[in-house]
Amino acid sequence: MLKYKGTFITMFPLMMKKFMVEQYGKKVTKEAYKKAPAIYRQMLSEVEDIGSENPMAGNIYMAFVFMAIWKAADGAIDTESYRTVVRNLLTKTFARKFIGKSDMNNPEDVLKAKAKFRRMQAWADEHPEYKDKTWDFNFDESRHRDGSFYYFTRCPLNDYARKYGYLEVLPVCCELDHLLTEASKGKLIREYTLATGGPICDYWIVPDKLANPQ
Repeated sequence: MLKYKGTFITMFPLMMKKFMVEQYGKKVTKEAYKKAPAIYRQMLSEVEDIGSENPMAGNIYMAFVFMAIWKAADGAIDTESYRTVVRNLLTKTFARKFIGKSDMNNPEDVLKAKAKFRRMQAWADEHPEYKDKTWDFNFDESRHRDGSFYYFTRCPLNDYARKYGYLEVLPVCCELDHLLTEASKGKLIREYTLATGGPICDYWIVPDKLANPQ
């Protein structure tokens, strides 16, 4: 069980509402919004506890909003159109101001991003009670000359989705990685995700102005 926090389930549905209605109509949106908060609480009670203060916990709190709304719609939300809703949320609302604060074309911001990833892994190392449940950062700076590369072999969202029947919608949440990287003027180059059956989730993040990353 992960400690309940209501910020995302309160704010995101409000910002998404316009796009939800555009895609699915008022009736479906109203019913989904009515049921989603209870589903969200249930999901947090079921997921492995990775520590509510874990710097990676926000990934669960955020993704569970989209997963809960999808579940609450009882099949009325198809994942392809849902991608449009999620993209619009992060690119056409004030949410973008909070996620796009860095520029991957700036070498200093690249170094800051790398340091941030290292701190996330350090948190897991310092909290052994959660280390085998949270994401496992694996860094390989020798693999590429440009940008930053790391990968996970374990993802709590993937584990939860497979166990509780959310695997269909999980790739929509994986797309958040691309959207969040784009907001920081970066490009995520990826071969695999655990959600689609890959052996890892890989992240090669490069500046979006770099023509031929190596």
